[in-house]
Amino acid sequence: MIHWRRLAMAFAIVGALLAAVRPAAAHPHVFVDARAELVFDTTGTLTAVRHVWRFDEAFSAFATQGLATDDTGKVTREALQPLAKINVDALKDYDYFSFLHVAGKRYGFKIPTEYWLQMDGGQLTLFFTLPLMEQVKVSKRTLTLDVYDPGYFVDFTLVDSEPALLVNAPTGCDLKVQPKGEPDAASAAILSQIPATERQLPPDLQDMTKDLANRITVRCP
Repeated sequence: MIHWRRLAMAFAIVGALLAAVRPAAAHPHVFVDARAELVFDTTGTLTAVRHVWRFDEAFSAFATQGLATDDTGKVTREALQPLAKINVDALKDYDYFSFLHVAGKRYGFKIPTEYWLQMDGGQLTLFFTLPLMEQVKVSKRTLTLDVYDPGYFVDFTLVDSEPALLVNAPTGCDLKVQPKGEPDAASAAILSQIPATERQLPPDLQDMTKDLANRITVRCP
């Protein structure tokens, strides 16, 4: 029972439960408005990625059912902290939907220790920081960060205002943002047939979803 309750609240499973409530739903099942911050230290070394993810109203309502509220009826940050931990723990299995490369080399992330959820206007926002497993200098190198779900269970859209930020970056760094594409009609039809319980797409369909990545590119002098 404890194991099921943990899964029931986990980021990757809540969407499936929502789909059971909304039979017409197709991939994707959870929708996120995202912003990413690339954090540097004083030596020009990339040390972490900070994410801000705002979830759709349906996900937010389901995830917060039964949680304690304050005198104004709002779910408190303290009440949300156990859910924040469960979400962050579950995201590890999906590489935090964050794929970082510098000069073509993939860099992984440590388990986050800084994270929280807050509720505002009926929507949950998850804040969390991903420290790099191996910190890296980006001088005269190209950095790319792709934010997306290869399984297209979660649909990430970068926010219009400041979708990506450089924090303490070396002077002269150039930041470019390429928002995700949209599946063509044929691809969308194929994805719509995938049941909510199918979290992992076949390899050929994962090739299709690569075009749905939000790409952040940084070049530093």
